[in-house]
Amino acid sequence: MMRKTFKSLLIITMFGIAFGCSKKKDTGAGGTDPVVPVTPGDGIDHTPSPVGDVVGKVVVGYQGWFAAIGDGSPINRYWHWSNTWEQKPSPTNTAIHAWPDVRDYTTTFPTDYENLNNGQPANVFSSFTDQTINTQFKWMKDYGIDGAALQRFNPSGLEGPVRDAMAAKVKTAAEANGVKFYIMYDVSGWTNMKTEMEADWTNKMSVYTSSSAYAKQNGKPVVCIWGFGFNDSNHAFSADDCVAVIKWFQGKGLYVIGGVPTNWLKQESDSRPQFLSAYKQFDMLSPWMVGRIGNANQSDGFFVNTNKADQAYCNANGIDYQPCILPGDLGAHQRAHGDFMWRQFYNMTRLGAQGIYISMFDEYNESNQIAKTAESQDFVPKNSGFVSLDEDGTKCSSDYYLRLTGDGAKMFKKITPLTATRPTSPML
Repeated sequence: MMRKTFKSLLIITMFGIAFGCSKKKDTGAGGTDPVVPVTPGDGIDHTPSPVGDVVGKVVVGYQGWFAAIGDGSPINRYWHWSNTWEQKPSPTNTAIHAWPDVRDYTTTFPTDYENLNNGQPANVFSSFTDQTINTQFKWMKDYGIDGAALQRFNPSGLEGPVRDAMAAKVKTAAEANGVKFYIMYDVSGWTNMKTEMEADWTNKMSVYTSSSAYAKQNGKPVVCIWGFGFNDSNHAFSADDCVAVIKWFQGKGLYVIGGVPTNWLKQESDSRPQFLSAYKQFDMLSPWMVGRIGNANQSDGFFVNTNKADQAYCNANGIDYQPCILPGDLGAHQRAHGDFMWRQFYNMTRLGAQGIYISMFDEYNESNQIAKTAESQDFVPKNSGFVSLDEDGTKCSSDYYLRLTGDGAKMFKKITPLTATRPTSPML
């Protein structure tokens, strides 16, 4: 099962920790190492990193993993739209939990859903189509998003050729639209991760660092590794092996971000014990939050009980901090017409975080996407059961979460004042 494809039932604790499957997993395992504070004079450079392509910036996680039969892609299947990729998505063969607004795409592909409630055909887009990816990167530019972290799973096997092709297409779209991008490896379930990732970077991905659009921080190309230290069978890597991989990339002159467990600092729950030796090798840490919080109160709880300590440790150890902000699971009615997401922007801005990572841009599978989404039931297939952005009675434009992200970025960058009151109107 893909780490972001299927939703799990969230059991929210008083601090918003949820237990689920795959990337949402927070296992509750015990065991911690003592956290030793670090002080000036210890040989660590405590100078904050200057503003670059990730520090001081808002970056979105970009899947780029949707395809369709007939789109010309190497996979030629309804990749991530349906559970059985060889068949059209339908109410009984679906892998998504939110319906996209496809009105900006010139090429779309048929499904076996009934027509939309407005009578239009229920078609979907393909990430492989040049116009689609260019449109999505133009949205990033138009709505004030600085960059995209292109998700890259184990590139061997059936999906490898389409993932390779998507990297090239992201480069072209990023360059054309003045948006930065970087490679974000996801190690979930990657058996021969250590050797294969190094080979993949050397033989395929490193060439993209020459692009004018490839993100750089502190003068170094950026790469992210998501999944070290998660306490489940999909991430069964030793701390020593993880340190070796991080240092290999740094030895190649890269700035390395770690997509780490929510409880990385305490080394408990979703984190493996005795893993701080690996976490502290990263140049930037980006703890995962999907499935951990579902409302503004839980965001406040994490701000007090987790994020403050995370930020303090990172500051003391010369590590940049890039917390995760999410719009909320639309299908689970978490969004509160933007108030949930705005509270996170407010909390992470007043925290003094070095960067922001949005989870995610195009994650229709777990319905935590900010990309254009059906704004009302007129724009979802008849009898499909999909929730639209107006699910709580507040009308929202299809681009509302793009606009909200742009306004949050302005506050984060101190272009606009810090405010706990959401300034973005749900409708234009």
